[in-house]
Amino acid sequence: MKRLLISASPLLGMLFAVPGFAEDAAPAAAAAPVPNKGDTAWLITATMMVVMMAAPGLGLFYGGMVRAKNMLSVLMQTLVVFCLLGVLWAVYGYSLAFTDGNAFIGGFDKLFMKGVTPESVVATFSKGVVLPEYIFAAFELTFAAITPALIIGGFAERIKFSAVLIFMVIWFTFSYIPMAHMVWYWAGPDAYTSAEAAEKAGEVAGFLFGKGALDFAGGTVVHINAGVAALIGAFMIGPRLGYRRESMAPHSLTMTMVGASLLFVGWFGFNVGSSLEAGATAGLAFFNTLVATCAATVAWTVIEAVLKGKPSMLGAVSGAIAGLVVITPACGLVGPMGAIVMGLLGGVVCYWGVNGLKRMLGVDDTLDVFGVHGVGGILGALLTGVFAAPELGGTGVYDYVANAVAPYDMSAQLIAQAWGVGTAVVWSGVVSYLGFKLIDMTIGLRVSEDEEREGLDHAAHGESAYHL
Repeated sequence: MKRLLISASPLLGMLFAVPGFAEDAAPAAAAAPVPNKGDTAWLITATMMVVMMAAPGLGLFYGGMVRAKNMLSVLMQTLVVFCLLGVLWAVYGYSLAFTDGNAFIGGFDKLFMKGVTPESVVATFSKGVVLPEYIFAAFELTFAAITPALIIGGFAERIKFSAVLIFMVIWFTFSYIPMAHMVWYWAGPDAYTSAEAAEKAGEVAGFLFGKGALDFAGGTVVHINAGVAALIGAFMIGPRLGYRRESMAPHSLTMTMVGASLLFVGWFGFNVGSSLEAGATAGLAFFNTLVATCAATVAWTVIEAVLKGKPSMLGAVSGAIAGLVVITPACGLVGPMGAIVMGLLGGVVCYWGVNGLKRMLGVDDTLDVFGVHGVGGILGALLTGVFAAPELGGTGVYDYVANAVAPYDMSAQLIAQAWGVGTAVVWSGVVSYLGFKLIDMTIGLRVSEDEEREGLDHAAHGESAYHL
């Protein structure tokens, strides 16, 4: 029985081929492509690196920034959310994100991983190149599971554990999965054999993929999507008791630094793995991720020293995360100098997002999820449209029919990027509001005042991160 080749990029955008396209792409007598062991080994490694980002990376990064009485609660939330959504990804998330359906959501063809076998393959971004489907599905799982965990930082230290889990299931189902499908679902490169075939392939592509929006590794799907949800949650749950009146300084910047370092390293799995191959694009994504993060760290440190008189460790690690966020949608599409400029701008703009915009909004976004991920994701998505231009050192957009880089129209690309940004903001905003509202009307979102004062470690879990 002939298998369909498919293409679905974890954070960039590839998806399964549609019946009929594979047959059009190659002569019947052609031998079926076989996964390259080097590509497969790299994706296995990249997947493990993203798992490391969630536990322990994100847990330690967030945990160090809260008060000691809430450290364990943050570790618990990040770990359990990741694992819960990993299960749901296998049950229905993978199928709804990466099978044919409509422009906004996939179908149920692979529900419960039905039909996926050790021999199943998916396409990469090169014609005739495939990966084992299981490792592709696992790689995508890590994105689907860590993205909702990012949201936790918006309302840390005052939300019920049960409310966190219920909200994440709702948001994962109705925001993450549709956004992943809209941005990354397409028929794969082998479907583009002629102008007619390309038109046919376009009919099944995700909404934003069809608009031409570029997102190499998750600027819209991951960072804007999660940042907006965190902002909505912070508004609806309200500020922490004593916010702006009591000291709420991070209890362990050492823990935060360790967590940030794990995120920094793991992010290479996140970004570089999204190339789906251990080739030239992977090398470009690696270099860009590195230099953009360095640039953003320097920019944040300098601007903080100028404006506040002293540079801080918290500021430096925040700058690093800002650089990683900003370069995520662009890492395989821009040149090194473009990446450095994006990093520098990311450090400055996200500094404003955390220190200026947050005050303007008057919201207690506990760990500055929107200021870094939301603002940085928006900036990165828009700048991708600028620096992907070949005349600015970018790769341009590849035309799989002509098998060459297409003429680049920056204005048109910026419009496409704006479609991606706007859709992510509105979609996540609506889903998040409705999700939080539903939970608030049923079990309630927030712990009692006594529990909040006691700390969620004891109140919610009967344990403590530290025994003093």
